[in-house]
Amino acid sequence: MTDSIIAVVLGVVEGLTEFLPISSTGHLLIAEHFIPKQSDLFNVVIQAGAVLAVIPLFHKRFHQFIFRLGDPVVRDYLLKIIVACAITGGPGYILNKKGLKLPETLLPVAIALFVGGVLFLVVERWLARKGREPAATVTWSVVVAVGIGQLIAAVFPGSSRSGTTILFSLILGLSRPLATEFSFLVSIPTMLAASALLLFKALHHPVEAVHENWPMVITASVVAAVVSFIVVKWFLGYVQTHTFVAFGWYRIILSVLILAALFAGFLRNEIAAAPAVPAAAISATMSGHPMGGPF
Repeated sequence: MTDSIIAVVLGVVEGLTEFLPISSTGHLLIAEHFIPKQSDLFNVVIQAGAVLAVIPLFHKRFHQFIFRLGDPVVRDYLLKIIVACAITGGPGYILNKKGLKLPETLLPVAIALFVGGVLFLVVERWLARKGREPAATVTWSVVVAVGIGQLIAAVFPGSSRSGTTILFSLILGLSRPLATEFSFLVSIPTMLAASALLLFKALHHPVEAVHENWPMVITASVVAAVVSFIVVKWFLGYVQTHTFVAFGWYRIILSVLILAALFAGFLRNEIAAAPAVPAAAISATMSGHPMGGPF
């Protein structure tokens, strides 16, 4: 498989799954069982491409944040986004500093997919029985829940960031369109900040940047951006008139398929590590630095 095909495949997977409540982590792990695993720098850049691409879809909100900040309603909504990001960002930064490293294994992803799928079915059935008109404004309880939901998704791969935050918002009475919009608006700065931090760390070690296949990175990022824009545009329209039942069933079916494939030995629980940078290249880079080590 050529680098171009690998870049397109990973770009499509990232773009399709980054914002849908079906776990981009789970889908990328499955993809990496069949194609070479890429570097952390590669994954960070293509995720940033997928996130940046959807910002124009919320141009009305961003226009309000820039030009109508004097409006108390607009200011309140922006403050709630900031607080939700802070609830995620503070503990998230601490976990990152402590070196939290999540295992790249499929079994916990499959379990998280299954649990999330069942919860979507249960919550949607509960909402249908309740029959109460959903709330049209984001409450502070939703703000806290969304911030915590993003943390849960960060610690438990497969739960899905959008999946957990939308579920919590629905349980607390928010309408599906508003729950989706708020989830996405909180996730954009959260993921961009996380990507910027990881990108800084990766570029802080010049060996990684120098030996990265940048044409492949750029190709995958462009593909991820285009696909992400199309998918999110469709999804924002979908939630206006549909429930999340289809996504619940999709998660359950995918989790069962993963478990069956693991049991049959068709998939390995843990993917192979990415190829290491040649020791000679590391040595050359280190010797070129005046302090005898990487930047």
